[in-house]
Amino acid sequence: MKINKDARVLVVDDEAHQREGLATLLQSWGYEAETASNGREALDKIPSFNPVVVICDLRMPDMSGMDLLRELRHSRPSISFIMLSGQGTIGEAVEATKLGAFNFLEKPLDVKKLQVELRNCLERRMNERELEIAQRRLRDAGILGSLVGRSKKMQEVMSLVAQVAPSSASVLITGESGTGKELAARTIHELSPRRMGPFVAVNCAAIPESLMESEIFGHEKGAFTGAMDRRAGCFELADGGTLLLDEIGEMPIATQAKLLRVLEDSKVRRLGSKAEIVTDVRVLAATNKVPEEAVAKGQLRSDLYFRLNVVHIAMPPLREHLEDLESLIERLLEELNQKHQKNVRVVDSEVLDLFRRYSWPGNVRELRNTLERAVVVCSGEVLRRADLAPGFGQTTPAVAEGDLMIRPGLTVAEVERLLIRETLAFTSNNKTRAAEILGISLKTLHNKLKEYESQPQS
Repeated sequence: MKINKDARVLVVDDEAHQREGLATLLQSWGYEAETASNGREALDKIPSFNPVVVICDLRMPDMSGMDLLRELRHSRPSISFIMLSGQGTIGEAVEATKLGAFNFLEKPLDVKKLQVELRNCLERRMNERELEIAQRRLRDAGILGSLVGRSKKMQEVMSLVAQVAPSSASVLITGESGTGKELAARTIHELSPRRMGPFVAVNCAAIPESLMESEIFGHEKGAFTGAMDRRAGCFELADGGTLLLDEIGEMPIATQAKLLRVLEDSKVRRLGSKAEIVTDVRVLAATNKVPEEAVAKGQLRSDLYFRLNVVHIAMPPLREHLEDLESLIERLLEELNQKHQKNVRVVDSEVLDLFRRYSWPGNVRELRNTLERAVVVCSGEVLRRADLAPGFGQTTPAVAEGDLMIRPGLTVAEVERLLIRETLAFTSNNKTRAAEILGISLKTLHNKLKEYESQPQS
């Protein structure tokens, strides 16, 4: 059996046959094991052996397991501690847990349970180490997962992401479209103890209202017309992991009420089923609306808002942290070169100056789309003005009032229709960018276009 040098376990027991037998068992599992006959000897060995886990008997002469635990909580809090007892009481188990023991196991040992507890200890240490590495990268390089930025605003965002990731707290992420709300959510998941579980993202704005509950909660065969098979909902798919409910303000109020019950009970019921399914899901939510305004307008239930808003992360628009532009461009070029098998290394000074003067209504998403188009057509290693889309740099369509045919007698709805059509023409029918320019959600734009299709042409 290959010994894992990063999985060091110190066994502390005053009974020689028990500590040596346990050390032999641990070595057969691939751990590097060392022994100590009492708490004092353990304290002497810990600085040089540097264990990840200490397995310690509760009752020992001179220095008890509880005394050793108290000492280590103060001097070496990163060490996981498993307490053993052949005659322990519930009170002692509770006290050991309060002091920070990872678990309290009774003798004779359940070998399978010990093996599980050791794996959990090592996983926790791995999570702590990865978080330390992430925080160091954040401090030294301005990078946290897929998030990039040395500006004060992005440093505040990334610091909060790093702090909240290891917890199970619900997080509400707000910001304009394209600011990186899903990237923040993915980073929280990737830095959390749930990172080995699924990450499921659901865009509530893209789901028809009639299918929303089925998508979120799942359905049984025959639950409604067209339900030909049983389908697991997003909570079941995200079990053991993280669920991002993007554009939560677009979810129907009736569905929000059901969602709140699921969040409070951790139980979900498929449409058409009487049985409840227990789920273990961390829920993150995102919205491009101001949540307090959405609550005031009746678009978001206040009780759901308070339930989701345990921690609030506000993603700044790109125009408010343009000092991050160069590092963002560098990171995006790396990604896009790999995607398109190109070798664009830098943007020239003219393009960089143009980017700095542009207001980026579509934020980082628009920057990425702009760079992707340019990378595809670029023939060398330097991206130049000629590689950008024609007309780039105009935040809004340069259309005169006469071109829009605005005249007395038109209704507000008719002017709105004209503006939407002109904006779509300006963006070459790119509905996502058109919605960003117009300041409305993509779902609202699609609804407007469906409405216009059903109306006679003016």
